[in-house]
Amino acid sequence: MTKVAIIQEPPVYLNLSATMDRAVELVEKAARDGAKLTVFPEAWFPGYPTFVWRLPPGAGMGKTDDLFAKLQTNSIDLSQNGFAPLQEAARENDMVIVAGYQELDGEVSGSTLFNSCITIDADGRIVNNHRKLMPTNPERMVWGFGDGSGLNVVDTAVGRIGALICWENYMPMARAALYAQNIDIYVAPTWDSGDTWLATMQHIAREGGCWVIGCATALEASDIPTDIPHYDELFPNKDEWVNPGDAVVYKPFGGVSAGPMHREKGLLVTEIDVSAARASRRKFDASGHYARPDVFKLSVNRAAMQPVAFTE
Repeated sequence: MTKVAIIQEPPVYLNLSATMDRAVELVEKAARDGAKLTVFPEAWFPGYPTFVWRLPPGAGMGKTDDLFAKLQTNSIDLSQNGFAPLQEAARENDMVIVAGYQELDGEVSGSTLFNSCITIDADGRIVNNHRKLMPTNPERMVWGFGDGSGLNVVDTAVGRIGALICWENYMPMARAALYAQNIDIYVAPTWDSGDTWLATMQHIAREGGCWVIGCATALEASDIPTDIPHYDELFPNKDEWVNPGDAVVYKPFGGVSAGPMHREKGLLVTEIDVSAARASRRKFDASGHYARPDVFKLSVNRAAMQPVAFTE
C-alpha cells in the first residue's frame, strides 16, 4: 500500500517565494503523515489567476495587464532551476511530487506563461513537465498553448504516473494517450469542483482502470492579500469561498477511495494499492483488448514545438 497526500491549502497568492516555502513545509507535513506521493492543485505556484473569470473582456484589459505582470514576476522558470527547493524537499523526504504551476518560458520568449504540471521523483529528479494543451476560455489571456512533449506516463518510486490539467480531462484523445502508457496513477490538478467535475473523475477511473486523484485549491477571499492590484473589485465579498477544493481519490474502475474534501483546508491523506490498477483492466482495457485498432487509431505528436530554430 502507498499513502498519498493531496494538498488542499492555499498558496501565498501571487508570491512565489513565500508559496515555495509553504510548499516545502506541506511536503514535510505529508511525510510525517507517512505519505510517499504529494499532489498540488492546478497553478498552485503562485496561485490560479481567477481574475480572468472576474474581469470583463475588453473593459478589463488594462487591469488584466496589471495582474499578469505580477503573475509573470512570480512564475517558475525551469531554465533557472525554479523548482530547486521542492526538488530538495522531495529528496529529503523520499517523496514523489506532482504539482500544478505557472511556467515562464525563459529559454525562448522570456515572457509567455504556460499552465504546467511537474512530476518530481523521490530522488529529486524532474521526470516530466506537461504544459496544458488548451487553456480554457479567458485563460487564453494569460497562458500559451502547450504541445505534446509532456503527454507522458512516467515511472516513479510509487508507480507509473500521468497527469492532465483541468478541462484537458474532458479531451478523449488526451486521456487515451495516457491510457496507452500503462498508467497506474492518473493525476488531475484543476480549478474545477462540484458534482460535474467529480462525475468526470469517477468516469476516468472506470474508463482508464487507474487510480484518479483530483484536486483544486481550497481558497477563500480572505486568503488573498489585499495589496494585489484591483483586490476590492475582484473580491467584494470578503467571506466568499472562491473555490471549495473538492480533493478526491477514486479507485480503479470506479468508487470513492477518499473525499471529496469540500470547503475544508488541510491534507487529504489516504492509502492506495497501486497494483489494483492493472488488475482492474481485465474487464475493460481502453488501450488493450477493448481498443479495436482495426477501427480506431490515435496518433500523438510528442515533438516539442519551437517557434525559432537557430543554425550556426
